[in-house]
Amino acid sequence: MKFRIILLLFLLVIGPNAWSQKKVISAAMDNVKKGTSLDKAEQSMLDLLKDSANLHNSKIWDVLFESQRKQYEQGNEKLYLKQQYDTASLFNIASRMFTVMERYDSIDALPDKKGHVKLKYRKDNSTFLNVVRPNLYTGGRFFIHKQKYSDAYRLLDQYIGTAYQPLFSAFQYAQKDKQMSEAGYWAVYAGYKSKDAGKVMKYATLALKDSVHHEMVLQYLCETYQQQKDTANYYRTLNEGFDRYPLSPFFYSYLIEYYSRQGKWEEALRLTDRALGVDSTVQFFHVTKSTLLLNQGDYKESYAISDSLLQKNDSLPEANLNAGLAKFNEGVKLDKAVQSPKQRRAILKLYQESLPYLEKYRTLRPDRKDAWGLPLYTIYLNLNMGKKFDEVDELMKKQKK
Repeated sequence: MKFRIILLLFLLVIGPNAWSQKKVISAAMDNVKKGTSLDKAEQSMLDLLKDSANLHNSKIWDVLFESQRKQYEQGNEKLYLKQQYDTASLFNIASRMFTVMERYDSIDALPDKKGHVKLKYRKDNSTFLNVVRPNLYTGGRFFIHKQKYSDAYRLLDQYIGTAYQPLFSAFQYAQKDKQMSEAGYWAVYAGYKSKDAGKVMKYATLALKDSVHHEMVLQYLCETYQQQKDTANYYRTLNEGFDRYPLSPFFYSYLIEYYSRQGKWEEALRLTDRALGVDSTVQFFHVTKSTLLLNQGDYKESYAISDSLLQKNDSLPEANLNAGLAKFNEGVKLDKAVQSPKQRRAILKLYQESLPYLEKYRTLRPDRKDAWGLPLYTIYLNLNMGKKFDEVDELMKKQKK
């Protein structure tokens, strides 16, 4: 009698909960069969799976997956028939199917009490998802186009990740999918646009196998290393980029900036000579060499390069600036020494020769007062050009305020 009372009490405790759960599953199954309220059916099954006691209930997983599969098929049909439908929803449903089935596969692969693994669902589930898988890649590209980089990365991460999921081991994606490296590139791009260094680095090695986007991957890596203040890898990657793409403005410019910050003018000049050795017609390399020589105090050679450029095009801003500063700096250098009348005349001559270049530069770059302001101020003062001196003097005073 006592045992019956205890059993009755036990049934009273678990009975309502089990019955409630059965009703939830039954209602979801009914919605799946009718193809209605599928999102609610999906959510109700996910809610049940929050209870660890339900993780081995295959019926819950079946209903969950079917609710997602039908949502996916309905969405596909609407797009095929060109009916109004949110394309993003289709890609997100595909993503959820992979999340759910990869999770269930890990449970399905658990050994039984005897230590045996009996996979009941892997073959059927993986076969279906293999057909859906391209939409993870397409969805990633879709979200990149929409500038939703976090969503793009999520789908691309899943697409690549299938290559390492036991659920898909039969398909050997890592060896057979020729789109993997390109997916790696777009994942890196999404991570870069999200300013997430971890996402950039996760697939960098894979992305570098994509020959079409190899140069861009190196650029993203350089900028990521720079943000992380990883100087060693930043410098190494810049050099790798320049070695492979010497005509790319990115690697050359950033290396010049790197050397300039450290005052390594000789290294910067050697790099520029290497670049000119690849293509001596690139104007930018010549202008940069003129600037580097100017910074080193080699004013005559700097002027010679700038003058040569201006012979072909007298409206090059930086060539005019460098030519003017080369003459101006040479004059300033003489001005600091003890002067004879002859030296004084030489100084004024250098200032006179500098003037047309700097005035031309001012015309071309009126906003660069920091570059032309002080030299013109000094020249006008020494050449007794009163009105022009007063005008520049007033501009300099305003700039200081």
